[in-house]
Amino acid sequence: MPESTSSLSPSAAQPPERHPARSVFLNCPYDPEYEPLFDTLIFTVVCCGFTPRSATDSGTVAESRMERIFSAIFDSNYSIHDLSRCQGEGEQMLARFNMPLELGIAMTRRRATGEASERHDWLVVVPKDAPYARFVSDLAGFDLTKYDGTPESLVRRVMSWLVTRPGAFQGVSPPAVIEKLQTFRKSKAELKFQWGDMIPWKDLVGAATKHAPAAG
Repeated sequence: MPESTSSLSPSAAQPPERHPARSVFLNCPYDPEYEPLFDTLIFTVVCCGFTPRSATDSGTVAESRMERIFSAIFDSNYSIHDLSRCQGEGEQMLARFNMPLELGIAMTRRRATGEASERHDWLVVVPKDAPYARFVSDLAGFDLTKYDGTPESLVRRVMSWLVTRPGAFQGVSPPAVIEKLQTFRKSKAELKFQWGDMIPWKDLVGAATKHAPAAG
């Protein structure tokens, strides 16, 4: 476990170390409608002193997407899973099963690790009143975190979990993160102007780190 950096300000520090103990895999939709919440997850993770990970963060295209997902999850001690898209959509009422699949991989990662200090810990967020006990009945025994679909609600739910993890920055409040979130999104818009939809992951995390509020 790396030495605690709780006394540092995330805005004054380098981007969080890409180490399993400081890495959080993000399992969520990747579409324009979800983008404000995706940005919220990235920014909130960085503000708490951790490094967001995804299947695309390495830039490797010579591996299948599933190989990259396995690699990112097994290189992360934490993961966040948004199951808000598990209901039927479109004319054919097709549900998205990528998120439950990746949650299953994360749960396997937890079981596969022998050392308690290295075991994988995960957070599942779902919309309020979502009937998750019916579409993923095996999760009925867990206390899933409910939010109202807004960035403000997602910040509070994610932070309440992440700040209790070892090495999290202390003294950063949800209002401070919410206040700076739009500044980060403006920087991301500038990156999109340069890169289109192919923003390098390190640049995206770097922009989040630059605008993260200082820890107390």
